[in-house]
Amino acid sequence: MQTDILDLSFRPSTDTDLKRLTPAQIAHYNREGFIQPFDIYTAGEMARIRRYIDGLIADMGEDGAYGINCYQARLAGLWEIARDGRILDCVEDIIGPDIVCWASAVLCKAPRDPKQVPWHQDASFWKLSPARTVTVWLAIDDVDDGNSAMRFLPRTHDRGQIAQSAMGPDSVFHKGIVPTKDMGDPFTNTLKAGQISLHADMLVHGSRANMSDRRRCGLTLRYCPTDVRMVDADWARGVEAIICRGADPSGHWVHHSRPENNDITKTSSPRVVGNN
Repeated sequence: MQTDILDLSFRPSTDTDLKRLTPAQIAHYNREGFIQPFDIYTAGEMARIRRYIDGLIADMGEDGAYGINCYQARLAGLWEIARDGRILDCVEDIIGPDIVCWASAVLCKAPRDPKQVPWHQDASFWKLSPARTVTVWLAIDDVDDGNSAMRFLPRTHDRGQIAQSAMGPDSVFHKGIVPTKDMGDPFTNTLKAGQISLHADMLVHGSRANMSDRRRCGLTLRYCPTDVRMVDADWARGVEAIICRGADPSGHWVHHSRPENNDITKTSSPRVVGNN
């Protein structure tokens, strides 16, 4: 399917009936394409979550750093994080009360990891229309410029799809965006463990190689309103959704209840959607 038939335009969020965000934060998201940071988990909660994520990474072996994709409906621990009301309050203020989580990924850059994530726009990889996904990035570790925090190019989320070029062997993706001067300076998404950021699905973002002695690990969760449509049947077969709040009267999204399993070695990913 061609991306030129997808609606990749940006629709501004409204600042009515807010649960967590302020009108100023909604205005910032609409203007810049992201907002951060938000405190979600306490130090004690994060210690437990980090042990859990570390266990998943260890159990996956060589694939643990970049291969834990789309397990949100197959592992109880990820399902519970995706449904956490503190996260959903932030998400609801951006996309409305009918919320589906359709993807997740653990992204773990080990110390001295040479891989870089090139500048890219998430929605250009997906078969969703209209483009209304907001990505929550939960910091499992403290992340900053020193250990390769994600970087945003502010105000690039409403430019439509930007042309991509071939990337080199150290790139996680084979294609990426070469930024131009008019895109401005990057913003480093510095977060403490337990904090989240939220960014629009057409915002240009990426991360450099982690040349530090510190790990950089995060969990991404993808949320969209239930009126968004998967427009490619083959692509849709690999999506296992969780209706986190509200409803989907159309029945387009099949809800997956909390799984009993929490052992990643006893299941597999429905499909690798991408380490964006």
